[in-house]
Amino acid sequence: MEFQGLPEGCVSTILARTTPADVCRLSLVSRIFRSAAESDVVWECFLPSDYHSIVSQASAPLHYTSKKSLYFALADRPLILDQGRKSFQLDKNSGKKCYMLAARALSIVWGDTEQYWTWISRPDSRFPEVAELKDVCWLEIRGVINTCILSPNTQYAAYLVYKMIDAHGFHYRPVELSVNILGGHGSTKNVRLDPNRVTRNKRVRGLQGLNERSDGWLEIEMGEFFNPGLEDEVQMGVLEIRGGNWKRGLVLEGIEVRAKKEN
Repeated sequence: MEFQGLPEGCVSTILARTTPADVCRLSLVSRIFRSAAESDVVWECFLPSDYHSIVSQASAPLHYTSKKSLYFALADRPLILDQGRKSFQLDKNSGKKCYMLAARALSIVWGDTEQYWTWISRPDSRFPEVAELKDVCWLEIRGVINTCILSPNTQYAAYLVYKMIDAHGFHYRPVELSVNILGGHGSTKNVRLDPNRVTRNKRVRGLQGLNERSDGWLEIEMGEFFNPGLEDEVQMGVLEIRGGNWKRGLVLEGIEVRAKKEN
């Protein structure tokens, strides 16, 4: 039997077993596919099981007319939660859950001492405030996220999201980035955060894992971990305490945890 001869409910069941990206492509096949691709039954399957709880925590009301419109509202822009301390977003193609912990949700050594750090607002940030490094020799930033709020059976990566503005001191030593599952495995790597650092009058390019995001911020991958669906804690760290040199100019938006692209 050709697909065109199947009842719409059967087509909806088939589409619900694919991916959001597949549904959008298959909606072009025929009228019955297009109709099924608009069904709440299909898009309910792509929304996280706890989406009611997530939406209820939003700092501003989220308006939607269907499960499909809700899905794309959550995929197209970050939903600010927890009084501006974190954001939630769906990966548009896969429906995987992604979170960003704002700087206010992180543990920053000397973060509340104005001599070392200051809290400012920026029009290009999703959060009400970000942390600006004034001057420290001990750089230590920690973040924790519980795997139970993430999508199960998914490979994730953590990313430091930041800017460098009139930065100084980061060219002396690399910064240590770490991602560890509590009581399990983890990874640590040393990276250069400043894309503008100069050595022998030449700009150093191609810093490992450093990318400019579409929102204008920089991001660098801190490490990966697999979430099997069990409750656990992932600890993430940014550390430079050995050099003893003073550092400034880092503007910290947060740490984003998002699903890795499938090959």
